[in-house]
Amino acid sequence: MAVLIAFLAIPFLAAIGLSLTNQRFVSPLPTRFVGLENYTRILEDPRFIHALTNNVVFALIVPAAQTTLGLGLALMVNQRLPGISIFRAIYFAPVVMVLTVVAVVWRLMLAQSGLINAGIGVFSGGSFQLNWLHDPHLAFPAIMIMSIWQNVGFQMILLLAGLQAIPAELYEAGRVDGANAFRQFWHITLPGMRNTLVFVLTVSMISSFSLFDQPYVMTGGGPLDATQTMMLLMVQVGFDEERIGEASAIAVIFFIFVLALALIAQRVGRQRGEMG
Repeated sequence: MAVLIAFLAIPFLAAIGLSLTNQRFVSPLPTRFVGLENYTRILEDPRFIHALTNNVVFALIVPAAQTTLGLGLALMVNQRLPGISIFRAIYFAPVVMVLTVVAVVWRLMLAQSGLINAGIGVFSGGSFQLNWLHDPHLAFPAIMIMSIWQNVGFQMILLLAGLQAIPAELYEAGRVDGANAFRQFWHITLPGMRNTLVFVLTVSMISSFSLFDQPYVMTGGGPLDATQTMMLLMVQVGFDEERIGEASAIAVIFFIFVLALALIAQRVGRQRGEMG
């Protein structure tokens, strides 16, 4: 409780207090109370609306793609084959890498003369290349692709644990009844992993709203704010533009938004459990 109070409760209360003032990072002017002025300014800022939209799009696409691919990988590495642990380690390796380092590597790969464009050039005869990180229409999808690749191993491990918790007797009974592989997956695997899938999707969606490292390292929020996110905007407003009051307002809005999402997901999961 002491740790939670010191590192969560007190900073959050301080952020609420600062969000109601005109506090700046460095300013000779005295701090004064401005009420909800910072919240009004932030909610009317096109950059914030764009950042929130990007966060929502990211939270809808990336967790779903990661969970789908993670389930496929979990089904593959759940086979009892020689050397399967090596493949588990390979698929999980990107998760333990420092995210900043991964973002730098992908920025080099996605550069105009990078590895990905070189591969595209091989298949297109050198006549087709993509300006991934400098095209407003491609920069954010590129970040999403990198994020899916980097964290799909985490979902794989959680879903693998869920797979291995399903009793083998159910599959044996299914085979006796003549169920093929697809019917076993649909009627045994998916129902048996319902709670695990809900948990993985919920955690992934909540964590996806804290997207910061990838756009900060790869694009800085550009081009034309195409990769702007709430966390990145908060840092830029607070430290680059030195408007601590407005940055604190973004932090409070972000907290309320994520808290509401977590409560909704928890309620949906509880209702599904009661129906089950």
